[in-house]
Amino acid sequence: MSSLLGPMKGATHREVGGVHVDVVPTGNARVKRIVYPVGFRWSKNLKDIVGTPLCMHAHVGFLASGQINIQYADGAMEAFVAPQAVAIAPGHDGWVVGDEPAILIEFDFEGETVERMGLASRH
Repeated sequence: MSSLLGPMKGATHREVGGVHVDVVPTGNARVKRIVYPVGFRWSKNLKDIVGTPLCMHAHVGFLASGQINIQYADGAMEAFVAPQAVAIAPGHDGWVVGDEPAILIEFDFEGETVERMGLASRH
């Protein structure tokens, strides 16, 4: 797992609510490495920072390590266990399951991810 956490050439790094995010512009998109720590839950760690009751971002990518569970406003749940492709619509809470961080390699188009990736605008 150490190579998954190593420095990324050309990345901009930031930390928000305990989540480490490295972003590299690639063509018309961005590639992100997002490291969600053990014990992370969106509604506990980011809700007050972001100011919305649920995460309103779409997430598309590859879960390289760990497990993330997602619950949508309508109660529907999904579990993602590495290695697995991930497509999560806006309007969700999410949390890390188990005793290892979840590492998500995400592809996004900033505000156009939902449309460009063909996702529902809300679950």
